[in-house]
Amino acid sequence: MTKEDKPLRADARRNRARVLEAAEAVLARDGVAASMRAVAQEAGVGLGTIYRHFPTRETLYEAILVARMERLVEHVPALREAEDAGAAFFGFFTDIVDNATRMRAVADVLADAGIDVKAGMSEVGSAVRSAIELLLVRAQQQGAVREDLRMPELLALLGAVCMAAERHQWEPELRDRTLGVVFDGCRPHH
Repeated sequence: MTKEDKPLRADARRNRARVLEAAEAVLARDGVAASMRAVAQEAGVGLGTIYRHFPTRETLYEAILVARMERLVEHVPALREAEDAGAAFFGFFTDIVDNATRMRAVADVLADAGIDVKAGMSEVGSAVRSAIELLLVRAQQQGAVREDLRMPELLALLGAVCMAAERHQWEPELRDRTLGVVFDGCRPHH
């Protein structure tokens, strides 16, 4: 069993989670200039703890991106069982849009550092795509989403809305109105 395969002790898991949370806050506040020392101070841990879990700033940023995507996917089992498949579908779409700006900022930092973001994200990205597809099919089966909407169109819509949210840093009212228009287009027209 290698060091990477060995499960972390409970305190190490808590420290890692605290570091990731602090790193997100520091990255949001300081941008690409965020230092590992600032992350350690924010997390209330020593610099050695940071480097033990994340040998470079880039590995820390990549872990932030993966953790954020994993948090999205964590809710899928409950959404899959939701009585109202339409609400589950539209809620998940909204969650992705709400996370887009933060995820893009981290992805941009990694790309600027020459790190292939797509390679590290392929597994979790595939899980998100599968979740979207599953929720789409369920919502269509319940009649909450038009039957002719397919994944390519849905992903194009999602990508466009996420890009707009990233570029224009929407106010909540604009976000809600825009999502309302998109969702109206996804619903069946009787």
